[in-house]
Amino acid sequence: MNFQRILIRATNWVGDAVMCVPAMEAIRARFPRSHIAVLARPWVAGLYGPELVDEVIPYEAARGWKDLRAKWRIASQLRARKFDCVILLQNAFEAAVIVWAAGIPCRIGYNRDGRGLFLSKPIAVPRKTEIHRHERFYYLELLRRAGIIDAIPPVNFIRLRSADRHFQVGFRRLTQLGFQGDVVGISPGAAYGGAKRWLPEHFAEASAELARKLSAGVAVFGSTDERELCAGVAARLEEQGIEVRNLAGETSLAEFIDLAAACCVFLTNDSGAMHISSALGVPTVAIFGATDDVGTGPTGPLARVVRENVDCSPCLLRECPIDHRCMTRVSAARVSSVALELIKLKT
Repeated sequence: MNFQRILIRATNWVGDAVMCVPAMEAIRARFPRSHIAVLARPWVAGLYGPELVDEVIPYEAARGWKDLRAKWRIASQLRARKFDCVILLQNAFEAAVIVWAAGIPCRIGYNRDGRGLFLSKPIAVPRKTEIHRHERFYYLELLRRAGIIDAIPPVNFIRLRSADRHFQVGFRRLTQLGFQGDVVGISPGAAYGGAKRWLPEHFAEASAELARKLSAGVAVFGSTDERELCAGVAARLEEQGIEVRNLAGETSLAEFIDLAAACCVFLTNDSGAMHISSALGVPTVAIFGATDDVGTGPTGPLARVVRENVDCSPCLLRECPIDHRCMTRVSAARVSSVALELIKLKT
């Protein structure tokens, strides 16, 4: 293989995008002098720096069969760029159709969701027993089966190579926001549903304990839709005299990456924020309940999962149909204790 212009179709969610980073690094290592572009949704585009790709192409068309005109326009734009290979890390049917319509000669992707006819190189989806359960290996296995890499590299954890740069920018920004010392980052939301969310009052209690012991402030992160949730957590912290800023809905992904990199520790549910903070090498405590930390958990020596082993977990449900015991039984003291252990480990 000697591709000169390579397109990568990125996954649509932040957590998945982070778990694709080892595969993207492997593509860059295999084709160091090729032009590599990524087609990505705007909300994940901030993840892709020059360490991974040369160009980011925004993908703004509606999902599914909606907005066919926009999809055709994207296909035409890709055709004009004359890519000779596309690697589909995303699994969607429409991703294969668009790059087929763009006339890209080599189209590599998993043969799933009925899209095999639109791929020049359809790759069989691995069985669960054939690869490691963590999702990062799913993307690496695509490259191996396609012949892009000879073997799965020893990827013990995911790390963003730009972490030091993000730290410098984030530290300056936190200072501008009025923080004078260390900052504890927390992300009490989760996009998939309420079953993934640890109790907001527990986030407040654990982060307050850390703030007092570390003489630190607290930065609360979340999406625009999570603004009210985060405001409630911030209010509880303010009542205890903790210096806090509610930044929910106020940062782009790129800005969040900078700020998270400068936090001394990060408390989070299973979320995109969890994947970002752990990949930055920030001590990260992730509270899991409904979802499977073996398959999609944070990675690295400074990441820890806290979960309560109850019979119904992981259920993979959006909302808990009973008493949410997998989350309510995780105490704030337990989470803050794990966080302090990680901070000591880093220092």
